[in-house]
Amino acid sequence: MVDATASFDGNRVAANEASARPVRADRDRWIATASGGTGLADYVPFCASALFAPAQSASWVSNWAAATGADMVVATLSCDGRPALSLALEIVRRGPFKVARFAGGRHANGNFAAADPRFLPAIDGQAIRSMFKAIARARPDIDLISLERLLPDLDGVANPLAALPGFPSPNLALAVDLGGGFDALLSRASGKRKRKKHRSQTRKFEAVGTFRRIEARTPEEVDRLLDAFLSMKEARFAKMGIANVFGDRQVRDFFRALFADALAEEKPPFLLHGLDVAGKLRAVTGSSRSGKRLICEFGAIAEDDLSSASPGDFLFFDNIQEACELGFDVYDFSVGDEPYKRLWCDIEVQHFEVLAPLTLKGRVLAAGLRQGARAKAFIKNNPTVWKLTKMLRRKAAGQAAPVAAEDDS
Repeated sequence: MVDATASFDGNRVAANEASARPVRADRDRWIATASGGTGLADYVPFCASALFAPAQSASWVSNWAAATGADMVVATLSCDGRPALSLALEIVRRGPFKVARFAGGRHANGNFAAADPRFLPAIDGQAIRSMFKAIARARPDIDLISLERLLPDLDGVANPLAALPGFPSPNLALAVDLGGGFDALLSRASGKRKRKKHRSQTRKFEAVGTFRRIEARTPEEVDRLLDAFLSMKEARFAKMGIANVFGDRQVRDFFRALFADALAEEKPPFLLHGLDVAGKLRAVTGSSRSGKRLICEFGAIAEDDLSSASPGDFLFFDNIQEACELGFDVYDFSVGDEPYKRLWCDIEVQHFEVLAPLTLKGRVLAAGLRQGARAKAFIKNNPTVWKLTKMLRRKAAGQAAPVAAEDDS
């Protein structure tokens, strides 16, 4: 049973309300509705007392809709007129198909739909399917609802979407248990070697000039760190031979607004950190707070004279140390299994995915997506095949030698 007094992302559900008791699954009390972008007006206040992952926060969804002009649909499951679960989805075209997905697409990871935790024990597959039917009535042009990279639980609360048939995401997510503090973590994770490397990196940076770790605390600092990150990532993706998922101007505008708006919060839900050496940013990370987890959403390093000193690894060391000091239970490296993450991580998180076809066309697309997910999982879980795939990708981009893998978030 969910503790109705628990605080999620700083949002506390009132414990003294009679409705704080778990709700019975009486079908006559449940109503599912769906509306277009106007539904965001109700989604924002609902999130003030709801449990959700960062990419389902009101700030994320509202900024994504504003920056990209996304075609939105909001479905809500209510009990006795009170919202219990809400899905804020964007509708995108995929060839001849229309797909409803979490706002942000590939940028939205570790997803957990906004929910009132008091109602969660009573929300089952039938209730969620009624939300999908409401979406189909409101938007008969949607072929498929695709809910990807879903967390199995958030701070111990089970994801209600796990009540539906699903399948494992092709990419693992990796995280670090911060229990016992930073010294205890290092004692479990080659601490002597990490400290020695950190001291060596410090000397290399000092030989170049003054260095410091920065947290963006003003809009101007947000612009500086994001501009540096986007430039780093563009160069990185070009070397890897893959499309730049941050390349679209609207996506860049979204992240700029997201991190700038977060500054107004006492505990900003989205944070930018950078390593400045001799007046130049050498590494940048973007993070989110989610209950007891600090999540690294993305990271990058500069390809310059100091890249061999692993500035990204240095910044992760300091970020994780601070996360311990601030009392986080977990440092989450998010989606992607990379060697630099394995140096720290002792937790594997298997996300899952749910596909809900609304039309015959949607059934065809869903079958293809399931097959594609299985193929990706086979490639990425086979070290030889995955190494060959990355080599071919680099060659196609004209990059013969492997590039450092410490910024693949």
